Amino acid sequence: MHYLTERPPDWMKWLLRAAGTWHLAFAVIGLFFPAILLRYLIPGQPAPPQVALEFLGAAALLTAALGAGFLFAASHVFRHWPVVLMGFLAKVALGAGLGLEIVRHRLDPAAWLIVILDNLVWTLAFAVLLHATHEMMLRIRRTVSPDVLRFALRRKTQYGITLDEHSRLTPVLLVFLRHTGCMFCREALSDLARMQPEVEAQGARLVLVHMGREPHAANFFTHYGLENVPRIGDPERTLYRAFALSRGSLLDLFGPKVWWRAFQVGILGRHGMGRPVGDAFQMPGAFLLFHGEIVRTYRHQSPADRPDYLALVTGRDYAAPELRDS
Repeated sequence: MHYLTERPPDWMKWLLRAAGTWHLAFAVIGLFFPAILLRYLIPGQPAPPQVALEFLGAAALLTAALGAGFLFAASHVFRHWPVVLMGFLAKVALGAGLGLEIVRHRLDPAAWLIVILDNLVWTLAFAVLLHATHEMMLRIRRTVSPDVLRFALRRKTQYGITLDEHSRLTPVLLVFLRHTGCMFCREALSDLARMQPEVEAQGARLVLVHMGREPHAANFFTHYGLENVPRIGDPERTLYRAFALSRGSLLDLFGPKVWWRAFQVGILGRHGMGRPVGDAFQMPGAFLLFHGEIVRTYRHQSPADRPDYLALVTGRDYAAPELRDS
């Protein structure tokens, strides 16, 4: 599995969108209202020097380019991490340059506010983004190495066919479920039962991974009309770990979004809850396999995520989470 198939967390996307908006707004001030900014940086002069106006105009164009780059990179942070690195280096260099000019008394001490808001804050933000990208790459290399994946794909469904064999016949939509008592697991099964004909019409095959055992699994999936779908019981969660699906934190499981979605799914959607069969903290996920390789990935950021499984198969906007109303 390659890091380009990973779906970045939403907070990374929103952070880069905020960075893009901030830098474009700052560029507008520098391009169209340079005198105001220069009077703040160099007070006491009746008119800003022409060279300062020209320098500020060039800096504003560079800032606008950075802002546009950040908005573009927000579409997939892991794929466009060099843009984030460029922004990080630019902020470090510009912040150091402004700080030096303030220390030399060429700029007013009030400019420290710009250094903090426009440089220090975004330097730290970009550092966090780069660190998260680096950690993600390391996690994939450690857990979903080719050898680990090759062994994982030897697991057999209830029909005695391995995942690798399935993936060489048709693309496989491999869905890892939450514990069977989870209302979001039940909602996912309802979605999959409804989408199954469309998934198969795209030439793909659905395979489910759960944490239960037979015959509980047979009875449970029969309730959703999915009793004939190939499935793999993984009570020890070895397959979950092989695909780098981690256990959620308390915030992941009980955050504000989860409570609201729980009301929608459990009460309005009437999916309810049951006795947990499996690890209640285990996070779900979905993968598209073909010829023994992972083509696309969807990792839940919370149990409340509701992915568009058909989009994962077709490749249309699969990285964007879809939180539908029930």
